[in-house]
Amino acid sequence: MNDIIAEHSGNILRIQLNRPDKKNAMTSSMYITMAEFLEDAAKDDQIRVALWHAAGDSFCAGNEPLVAAVQGAAIGGGTTMLAHCDFVYAGESAKFQLPFVNLGLVPEFGSSCLLPLRFGYMRAAELILLGQSFGALRATELGLVTSVVPDQKLLATATETAQTLAAKPAGAVQACKQLMKSAFRDQLEQAVKLENQVFAERVRSDEAKEAFRAFFAKRKAAYHPQ
Repeated sequence: MNDIIAEHSGNILRIQLNRPDKKNAMTSSMYITMAEFLEDAAKDDQIRVALWHAAGDSFCAGNEPLVAAVQGAAIGGGTTMLAHCDFVYAGESAKFQLPFVNLGLVPEFGSSCLLPLRFGYMRAAELILLGQSFGALRATELGLVTSVVPDQKLLATATETAQTLAAKPAGAVQACKQLMKSAFRDQLEQAVKLENQVFAERVRSDEAKEAFRAFFAKRKAAYHPQ
């Protein structure tokens, strides 16, 4: 069974996360596959929109607009990847969390840059430093989510937006997206490089090792003062 399924529907590329038994948690190979799908879409003049959703009840992201549909839990990378989307629709059951600090880690996918830019530093600090779960309504208040819809209407709503975008002049849509993101593109690239470096360091840290030991032992972590 493929962990990611991609199919064409007219001018829309539908990308589905397909690990419902693992809550659609992303693996390293899935990140690579996702990037390859989006890269191929960027080279395909017939693809105008990418629609991204998940099988089951959990959601774990070219120039084409990216539309996401989130139902159930979006944890870690499942939340940070949403910051790169142009439209994010959340079902009423959606829950979000950035648990990196709880695991002795730092966020990735450029979220240390994008979240302060989009939400302001104080709100970004609340999400990243506290690492607490929050619901769909809070995600809408923050600006992470376009709108909240009933779970049963989630995919239909996201698909309708994708179809609307696909019917518009593709060159104009892509040019608008490039202009809106041009102001912070270089800053984002630098943030991703730095995050990767620090993340690699943190994974090997004593704090991260203790956090993971405690997680699997289902106990409270015991950190030593730095």
